Amino acid sequence: MIRVLQAVNDMRRAGLETMLMNYYRNIDRNKVQFDFLTHRPFDGAYDEEIRMLGGKIYHAPRLYPQNYPQYFKYMKKFFKEHSEYQIIHSHIDAMSYFPLKAAENSGIPIRIAHSHSSKLDKDMKLPIKYWALKKIPSVANQRCACGELAGNFMYPNHKFKIVRNAIDVDKFVFNENVRNRKRKELNVEEKYVVGHVGRYCYIKNQLFLIDIFDCIRKKKKNCHLLLIGKGEDQNKLEEKIAKMGLQNEVSLLIDRADVNELYQTMDIFVMPSLFEGLPLVGVEAQTNGLPCIVSDKISEEVMITSNIKMLNLKKGAEVWADEIIKIGTERNAHAKEEIIKAGYDIKEEAMKLQNWYLSLSDNLKYEEENTKI
Repeated sequence: MIRVLQAVNDMRRAGLETMLMNYYRNIDRNKVQFDFLTHRPFDGAYDEEIRMLGGKIYHAPRLYPQNYPQYFKYMKKFFKEHSEYQIIHSHIDAMSYFPLKAAENSGIPIRIAHSHSSKLDKDMKLPIKYWALKKIPSVANQRCACGELAGNFMYPNHKFKIVRNAIDVDKFVFNENVRNRKRKELNVEEKYVVGHVGRYCYIKNQLFLIDIFDCIRKKKKNCHLLLIGKGEDQNKLEEKIAKMGLQNEVSLLIDRADVNELYQTMDIFVMPSLFEGLPLVGVEAQTNGLPCIVSDKISEEVMITSNIKMLNLKKGAEVWADEIIKIGTERNAHAKEEIIKAGYDIKEEAMKLQNWYLSLSDNLKYEEENTKI
């Protein structure tokens, strides 16, 4: 068995983390085991399950500039004490430079960078991120991405492998009984439900989605907006909802473990993101057969099934509302088949990732053996 060290921020219930768990649950853990190097001092929502599946979780110092000397000191000691890791796979976009550079310094032979986005998240570390992004090819000797747009963003002029944001298709297929139960539970039985899943942050553009919903409810009776997620913009969302008097018409469902069932309650899925790679939730929503309207800032690779439409953000809330109402509520009866045909079934994709790890490990052993001769 080989152990692969997955470098993440933390294992919260969000897109790339959920993607990783999808793969982790479906690989043969007698052959490949995942362990997780996190960059937060607290446990994530998936940590308990990770430990149950045999994984280990380590907490590295946060990647603040003042922590960099401490970080590299920690990582040097870490790799000295954990010689079992020959593969590190980093998922923190531009900041992957730091764990991969630390791994290179310690002689870790297989260093994988994984791009999950098509732009950099804007915060106080943005200049450092631009610098680190340019350095990724110098420390990563294997490159992969969720799609072509994300890969071309992180590795311009370099080849990369596509590792799809695959899902357990059967968990997301439409089920009338689940729909009725969950709609009753949420008290939206007679409502037209507009749904969204995503971290509460500026990238996901939920503040604009509230404006869109306000336009919808003025044109259509009995409407409700479900915002499912968790994040730093929660207070901003709550303040806007209160200011617009929408407390009874908008629900924030925080850090839910039943997202697959919550898709069943929706009549349409809306994602007005400012940028994305290939969002996992877009795959999930389409698998459920939901009509989907997404921003044209998302990679066109998200257009997997026949039930999704892209819209320009510049058209404004009024036009978005009209398009959402116009698209209707009919679900795609062939969604499952279309998703599987496009290559998003986790059972098949997990075997591909597993075999890739094993081949990298086998090639390394072959090289080491021939070096000794």
